[in-house]
Amino acid sequence: MTDLTWTELPEVDPDRPDELVVDFSGEVYRAGTDETFVIGRGGDLDIDDNPYLHRRFLVLRHDSGLWWIANEGSHLSATLTDGDGLVQSRLAPGASMPLVFSRVILTFSAGPTTYEIDLITAEAGRFTGIEGVQESRGQTTIGATPMTRSQRLLILALAEPVLKRAGTGAAEIPSSASAAARLGWSLTKFNRKLDNVCEKLDRVGVRGLRGGRAGGVASNRRAALVEHAVSTLMVTAEDLPLLDEEYQVSRAAEGSASGEARIDTAPVPPPGGSRAGEDA
Repeated sequence: MTDLTWTELPEVDPDRPDELVVDFSGEVYRAGTDETFVIGRGGDLDIDDNPYLHRRFLVLRHDSGLWWIANEGSHLSATLTDGDGLVQSRLAPGASMPLVFSRVILTFSAGPTTYEIDLITAEAGRFTGIEGVQESRGQTTIGATPMTRSQRLLILALAEPVLKRAGTGAAEIPSSASAAARLGWSLTKFNRKLDNVCEKLDRVGVRGLRGGRAGGVASNRRAALVEHAVSTLMVTAEDLPLLDEEYQVSRAAEGSASGEARIDTAPVPPPGGSRAGEDA
C-alpha cells in the first residue's frame, strides 16, 4: 500500500445532466452541450507552454446525444481508458470517437512529458460496464503483456513520477540515467533491458517504441512506454515500494562483489536527478 492521498473525482451537476466535466490536476472545467471544448497549447484547457504540444489538439463536442472527442493534431495520438482500466482505445490524428463510459481517463505524451486528464459524463445509466473476473491491481487488463520482474521494475522506475502524482496532471519522464540510478543499475544494463521491453511491446502492436536512441526518439519512446504502462495498469502506485527494495538489493550485490557484503543505507536517489549520460 502507498501513503498517497488521491483527489476526489468531481461529479456531473444534477441540474446539468448532459454536461462534460474535465479534471486536470485539480482544475475542473464544465462544458455545456452547446459548447466546444479544446485541449491544447492555447485551448480552453491551456495545459502548458510545451512546444511539442499542438495548439489545437483534442476537441470535445456534443452531438446526437453523446459527447465526442476528435484528434485535430497532426502527429500526436491520445489513449482513452475506461475508469476501471478494462477498455482502451487509441485516438490517432484525424480520428474521433464517442465517450461511452461515465469516466474516461485521457492520457497522451508530448515530448518528455506525459499528461492525464479525467473526462466525466453521466453515461452510466446508458452504457454498462464489462462483467467478468478481474484480479486485484488490474492484472487482467485487455492487451496486457507479461513482463519479467526486471522489466516491470524498469517500467516502474520510468513511471514513478506519474504514479506518485495524486490524481490527474502532468509529469516529466525521468532520463534513462536517472531511472537506472533509481534502481541501482548501470546505464548499460538499463538501456539493454529498455530495448528488450520496447521490442516486446512493439511486437504486440504498441506504437511509439521503435527507432533506437537517435535524436529525440529515446525520450519519446520512454514517454510512450509510460503512457501505455500506466493506462493499462501494467504498473500501479501500489508497486512503488519495489523500487526501494531493488535499489537496496543492487547496492548489496555490489558490496558483495567487492568483498563488502552489506545493505547500503545511503538515501535512495529520487527521480529526476542528474541527467548526465541520458540516452537523449
